[in-house]
Amino acid sequence: MAEKPALTDVKTLRVQARKNIEEGAVTAGYAADRSEVVKLLNEALATELVCVLRYRRHHFMARGITSKSIADEFLTHSNEEQGHADLIAERIVQLGGEPDFAPDGLSGRSHAEYVAGNSLVDMIKEDLVAERIAIDSYRELIAYLDHDDPTTSRMLKNVLAVEEEHAEELSDLLVGLPGQQAARR
Repeated sequence: MAEKPALTDVKTLRVQARKNIEEGAVTAGYAADRSEVVKLLNEALATELVCVLRYRRHHFMARGITSKSIADEFLTHSNEEQGHADLIAERIVQLGGEPDFAPDGLSGRSHAEYVAGNSLVDMIKEDLVAERIAIDSYRELIAYLDHDDPTTSRMLKNVLAVEEEHAEELSDLLVGLPGQQAARR
């Protein structure tokens, strides 16, 4: 049986809390390298923003007999990705960093690519590829941070769950389109 870590006495907790209060939520117990975490979160932020923009474009560019419901799904995903971006930006600030929303270099910082797609099928495929990239990126980041920054890890686990839902929905959309039934086999 693993030995449990000792708990800090209340008097020491109170003394430690008064030190460096300008650090906000980041206390002496924060074990991760903050500058590295902020850098990694800014990459995740860029990835989410690129996804927001790609989904928005796809929402407006979707054409065809089945496009209305798919365009609506693109808009829903765009809004959810914006929510992820907001969560990540908020966490960056909590860690004493600055969220990088600068459009110059956004695609360079992003793990996902911005690929417009020429047809509804291409759009769905490109969004699915981007979701799969995000899923693997978040899994790795969660494992990297899990013990040293459990708050960020927990936030990313929630984001990951939505990214997995997006991937499944896109896969279902792709299979549901005429001529695409064999795509999932």
